[in-house]
Amino acid sequence: MDAREIRSPELLPETSPVSLEATVESHRRKRLGIYFLESDDRRTALGGGYTSGATPVNIHGKPISEVTISKTGGWIAAFFIFGNEMAERMAYFGLSVNMVAFMFYVMHRPFESSANAVNNFLGISQASSVLGGFLADAYLGRYWTIAIFTTIYLAGLTGITLCATMNTLMPNQDKCDQLALLLGNCEPAKPWQMLYLYTVLYITGFGAAGIRPCVSSFGADQFDERSRDYKEHLDSHRWGNRAFTAVVYIQMKHGWGSAFGSLAIAMGMSNLVFFLGTPLYRHRLPGGSPLTRVAQVLVAAFRKRNVSFQNSEFVGLYELPGQRSAIKGSSKIPHTEDFRCLDKAALRLKEDGVNPSPWRLCTVTQVEEIKILLKLVPIPACTIMLNLILTEYLTLSVQQAYTLNTHMGHLKLPVTCMPVFPGLSIFLLLSLYYSVFVPLSRRITGHPHGASQLQRVGIGLAVSILSVAWAGMFERYRRNYAIEQGYEASFLTPMPDLSAYWLLIQYCLIGIAEVFCIVGLLEFLYEEAPDAMRSIGSAYAAVAGGLGCFAATILNNIVKSVTGDVEKRKPSWLSQNVNTGRFDYFYWLLTVMSVINFCAFLLAAHRYRYRAKQVNEIREQASIQPSTKDHVVP
Repeated sequence: MDAREIRSPELLPETSPVSLEATVESHRRKRLGIYFLESDDRRTALGGGYTSGATPVNIHGKPISEVTISKTGGWIAAFFIFGNEMAERMAYFGLSVNMVAFMFYVMHRPFESSANAVNNFLGISQASSVLGGFLADAYLGRYWTIAIFTTIYLAGLTGITLCATMNTLMPNQDKCDQLALLLGNCEPAKPWQMLYLYTVLYITGFGAAGIRPCVSSFGADQFDERSRDYKEHLDSHRWGNRAFTAVVYIQMKHGWGSAFGSLAIAMGMSNLVFFLGTPLYRHRLPGGSPLTRVAQVLVAAFRKRNVSFQNSEFVGLYELPGQRSAIKGSSKIPHTEDFRCLDKAALRLKEDGVNPSPWRLCTVTQVEEIKILLKLVPIPACTIMLNLILTEYLTLSVQQAYTLNTHMGHLKLPVTCMPVFPGLSIFLLLSLYYSVFVPLSRRITGHPHGASQLQRVGIGLAVSILSVAWAGMFERYRRNYAIEQGYEASFLTPMPDLSAYWLLIQYCLIGIAEVFCIVGLLEFLYEEAPDAMRSIGSAYAAVAGGLGCFAATILNNIVKSVTGDVEKRKPSWLSQNVNTGRFDYFYWLLTVMSVINFCAFLLAAHRYRYRAKQVNEIREQASIQPSTKDHVVP
């Protein structure tokens, strides 16, 4: 094997041979990335290198020529993708704001169990994105992953529609008026009926696994990363397609079957549009199994855990020669000093032989991929709290709204329409975000986006604290008012003199929080994730959302068990009767948790270094370090 130890990636000035030995020892201790062992002949985990980097290809995997590339991608192609995500957003919001009411009024389930079921649906639809991102990056590519899972999504929506239209799948609705609901005298759903509903609901959530992590990245793939307007396209595509559902109005006019059926029809039409745009799409080749590469690094580092970097058998850190990377869809990543224990996976020893196993020796780029994924974790982890608050709003605010006047002039809005307002506020605030905040802050900070990605995430988390604090204050006022006016036992009776639109303040604040936090987070993850793991990087945000939903269910159960006592007839903070519960205490608990989470984010953001800045620092340090001539390793 033709192997040599070189200084990579820059060409550095030569030094005298006299200082060779001392320099090598100093560099091995201070900066392992100076020396890479490169080879043209090595069996990699992927069966070979990948020379074309991130070059767009067509659906058959062939590179798109410069002549025809102008006929693909761009806003025309993004339009066909836009429809698919819009339909998924409609279904997501439509189910999240209506399923609690459907389970309570039609399936005769308590608010608490209905809310937990919806929280689990939301969690599955987001956390399962890891699977979709893995399949897209490893085997299927983003197009085929979207195509498969959007079909699964449609099947789940169809099953939900059948549940809302066929009497066999619902409990008997006779003699089930509001009083019977209050007293719990309505016939409950049979176990097999609930099993069917849970199955189709969770199938729908699972269908989002291939949509959430891939649609944003696939939409971004349609634009040229070399273009100065690329980042603007990225932001606009991801968040210009927020759709807001009118399913609550359809339910009021035509019933639950028509409401859920409209979501299924919208998804079916979006699938058709998505497939029609196939000839226009630009594709990226899947970069092999990212989880396999993660496992290889961990196994190789573990095998060499006891080997010292000063070992006499140490040859160098392994990397492929030139610009070629061992990972399809990825360019080379410079070595960094973080997580040095993982560097042992790329530690080249004489005993490794001429053709080492990828489970024993990994390239520097492969090791750096894992480092990047690890360094990204704290940022999306800090957004779990925001997602928990959003999840609580979707369910708790419905219970609050039932006690409030939802009239807007002569128009009476359905109670289940209230949770749509956070999404509506996001839609309205986005136009202000790009037309007002970005230009104004750009003048002040000089940053092209007005603020860095992490600064925007921080702003969002700070505003979410204000939102939940206001929610606690208003709930305290609402509860005291209900008790004073004699509505304590009537938690489904609206109070005519107290408007539900006071809830819009917390909705607008949480909308502002999501605009800043989630937009900044998605851009942060897409740009900071390794080239061949961008879908996995984007899935981090969805996983944080899913964990927030599951955390909401866990927190609800803990609060119920700690604050309530059935034997003593002491209602919990989250009692079904919102007037006897203490939602205000619960919101203040969320406020305290949000403050602690914000402090953790400030620490994580302060310690994080952007990849581009880190690479520049490495190059600057390398340019001033003394160097050696290349020499052949025996």
